[in-house]
Amino acid sequence: MADEPLTAWSSSLFDCFEDASTCCYGFWCAPCLACTVSGRFGENNCLPLCDICGPAISAVFGIPLCVPPAVLSMRAAMRNRFRIKGSLCKDIAVSCFCVWCSWCQMHRELKHRRKVPTVINVQSQTIVNMQPAPVMMMPANPQQVCFTSQPGVVMSP
Repeated sequence: MADEPLTAWSSSLFDCFEDASTCCYGFWCAPCLACTVSGRFGENNCLPLCDICGPAISAVFGIPLCVPPAVLSMRAAMRNRFRIKGSLCKDIAVSCFCVWCSWCQMHRELKHRRKVPTVINVQSQTIVNMQPAPVMMMPANPQQVCFTSQPGVVMSP
């Protein structure tokens, strides 16, 4: 697996018109989109709520929180799992300044990975069914065949 080449994201960060349904979903209910992506990726569905509630809770305690942890960790994990080009610095920048575009891009990536066709090679096989030829069995003492044309008269060959 380490020898596999790195690939690019299936869509750009701002490719909203490539899959408008994803971006509309993200626009109308961004937390729902983030939770869906997290669940489809195999993480806890509530993980993105850390990005929503985390800054508010940390601000109450006076702790500044700059980078949303859930989107950053999901983005980095997705890049590693699917062998996508990029760096942690780019992930941090995207997570800080384009949070919802990042969730949309990850959603499109998961949809793309699910659609990848499976190629099945089918080879025809020649099957030869070898059965013995039918054998006609003749009785040991064949009976003579007689033809009659009139009652009481027997003609033999």
